[in-house]
Amino acid sequence: MADVIKLPGSEDKNRAKKRTRPAKSDPEKEEQLRQQNVKKLAVLGEEDGSVKRLESLVFGAEDELLERLVEEEEDEQTGGLLLDDEELEQSEEEEEAPHHQELQTSKAAWVDEDDELEEEVDMTHRYRRNLIKGEAEASMTKQKLQQRMREQFQKSMGGAPSWAEPSDQKKKKKKKKADEEEDDDDEEEEDDLLRRTGNFVASSETLPGGVLRMKKCLPANSARPSEDRLSTVQFHPSAQVVMTAGLDQSISLFQVDGKTNPKIQSIHLERFPVHKARFSRDGETVIATSLRNKMFYLYDMMEGRVAPVHTVRGLNESRVKEFCVCPEGDALLLSGTNGYLHLLTLKTNEVVRSMKINGDVSGVAFSHDGSRVFVNSEDGEVYVWDVRSSRCVSRFSDDGCVKGTSIATSPNGRYLACGSQSGVVNIYFQEACLNSTNPKPLKAVMNLLTSATSLTFNPSSEILAIASRVEDEAVRLVHVPSLTVFSNFPVAKRKVAYRVSCLDFSPHSGFFSLANNKGNAPLFRLLHYKDF
Repeated sequence: MADVIKLPGSEDKNRAKKRTRPAKSDPEKEEQLRQQNVKKLAVLGEEDGSVKRLESLVFGAEDELLERLVEEEEDEQTGGLLLDDEELEQSEEEEEAPHHQELQTSKAAWVDEDDELEEEVDMTHRYRRNLIKGEAEASMTKQKLQQRMREQFQKSMGGAPSWAEPSDQKKKKKKKKADEEEDDDDEEEEDDLLRRTGNFVASSETLPGGVLRMKKCLPANSARPSEDRLSTVQFHPSAQVVMTAGLDQSISLFQVDGKTNPKIQSIHLERFPVHKARFSRDGETVIATSLRNKMFYLYDMMEGRVAPVHTVRGLNESRVKEFCVCPEGDALLLSGTNGYLHLLTLKTNEVVRSMKINGDVSGVAFSHDGSRVFVNSEDGEVYVWDVRSSRCVSRFSDDGCVKGTSIATSPNGRYLACGSQSGVVNIYFQEACLNSTNPKPLKAVMNLLTSATSLTFNPSSEILAIASRVEDEAVRLVHVPSLTVFSNFPVAKRKVAYRVSCLDFSPHSGFFSLANNKGNAPLFRLLHYKDF
């Protein structure tokens, strides 16, 4: 039987006419309809206020991202499989095409006559300079300024926010959410509480061992790959942002959504290959050091200002290379030569106290509350210092270690991991390290065959990421509760990580990324965790 094609304007049009033909004039119903329309317009006016969030470009859009992460987790129920690049690109094209089409066909709910006034706005004000694209735009109409702010806001968010979505798409999301609530009301209430409170554990369920359910996303820096080896990848402590830096003398910030990861900003530091870059404790400043310079840079992200620090009072070192950001206060702990550690305050750029160990410093890690610092030496010994008194409170030899290379502490304050040149990573209870001069490790992880140069715990202290920059694919993820290694990472059939120099997890463990020698920051979505 042949398909029947109905032309527009025939039967459907006649039905529409029948439906819309008013029976009788009813003053009471007209008044009710008028009141309903007034309420709808008021609600739409409140939703348009989301444009003001552009003033805090780096911070926000958590609700929109959470919806994306939940939808991704529901779609990825196939176990611990990594998508190939071709499959990933194909799925992105299918998802982005209708989304852009909907945005283009969206129309305003109403038109205000006051918006049509061609009043000029001064664009030279310091709060509006970043919105202009040339000197010719010294002034701009209010309507054009609003459009420019919308474009920049959508670009920073990696797509259109919820208030820009068509009404039918919003209805689908509401219906889907209602169905989930009917299936399991208690679980939905718990998830909703976690989303609003930002619980760093992100789920009441413990992470299972064996196979880690994950999805390979576009590289975190796909919008701007590095021309040289990456030395740093780090997620912002409170925003959906990731930073990369490397030997190409640049620092870049990207908005993380797992799909497009749009670039927010890049800065170039002339003749300054970046050895290490870190966010400050409040997340508003980036500290960057180089290979052979005593000078380091401070990049104020809110002001867009890059300031070199040439002189630090009380610092007698030929270069500033390795450092840690103190969990409390605006301070850095610099690793110097001959076993010295210098506590530097960023308020006055001066050294307030120094500590010294025997041998050279190979790794530094603060306790979760910042009261103690664990220092690994190249001689295989670990020192525990009290930060306030600058006194060594404990000292022990890392079991079986000849030369120490790295160290890390868990955010929950329970574990300490020490890496060695042989590739062995010992995992201890921190309490045992504080009370014994010869603690025994809970586990000696022997999956690396070359020097363990990078160690990082995830925020829930359930995963320990270990890596060596000496060999390709020398990276493993350890399930801490069972002290076993996840079997499905990295992928054996092809290279994914290459030589890894840095590892990091997002604030709620939803994403994991690493910096490699190819100038890329591979990004993975950890599906067990519902939050960013």
